[in-house]
Amino acid sequence: MHARRALLYVPGDDRHKIEKALTLGVDCICLDMEDGVAVSRKVDARRTITAALQELFFGKSEKLVRINPVGSGLERDDIEAVLPFHPDGIVVPKVEEVSQLNWVARFLEAVELEHSWPVNSLRLLIGIESPRAILNIREVAAHKRLDGLIFGGEDFAAAIGATRTKSAGELAYARQTVLTAAAAFGLQSVDLVNIDFKDVHSLREEAETGARLGFTGKQIIHPAQVEPVQSAFTPDDQAIAAARRLVEAFALSEKAGKGAFAVDGRMVDRPLVMQARKVLERAAAAGKI
Repeated sequence: MHARRALLYVPGDDRHKIEKALTLGVDCICLDMEDGVAVSRKVDARRTITAALQELFFGKSEKLVRINPVGSGLERDDIEAVLPFHPDGIVVPKVEEVSQLNWVARFLEAVELEHSWPVNSLRLLIGIESPRAILNIREVAAHKRLDGLIFGGEDFAAAIGATRTKSAGELAYARQTVLTAAAAFGLQSVDLVNIDFKDVHSLREEAETGARLGFTGKQIIHPAQVEPVQSAFTPDDQAIAAARRLVEAFALSEKAGKGAFAVDGRMVDRPLVMQARKVLERAAAAGKI
């Protein structure tokens, strides 16, 4: 599974910004046809994205395309335009029902079979952005095709009439619901976007909070947000060393037939070992081990 510490949205109708994104060393570049593109520029976005997929080298960055929502009237043209050029995956925004996922999944599998690509090689991520999506998340997140859930905090706040704050307390329930559903079904979880890209301090705090909660990554919209977010979702050397000590001690304890044991002055049992393994998984995904 591809690491997505930072998922950068780039307006699909702006070739210059797409080319700039390729220089940033970001984990995931999402070429956007939806919110980042004016209605009058949707066709231009399709053309620019299909050209970029054919002509540009994305290096180690995952290349995703965000289409317009299922039911918008634009989704079929969007998906038919880009799939033949094999993006790494598709992001479907504003998903509320399993039927919407089924519609997209049929397209993905048909293209994979047509081109003799491995089934499920085209990844599928979805935006959870509304009260209805939160209420239906158990059924939606169980879909066998899914790779990740993306929490649309701004859209959700608007839908419930909340006033957005820096603490994001008004989003706590929905945020945790998305995170819990992703963990339950083995999916990646991508946290909300911080739209104030000039406030790097606030972004760093928000990203660190998301990482502590358990999110695997965060949405970003500006080059200045890449480093703070990637750093927040990458364990530091001290955390990696502590996790290794714990996992190694657990292996010795298991061999000796012991239950709880002490490491670094703390009593340790299986839940802490699981946390340590996740630290090492995150470090490996970031290329640190």
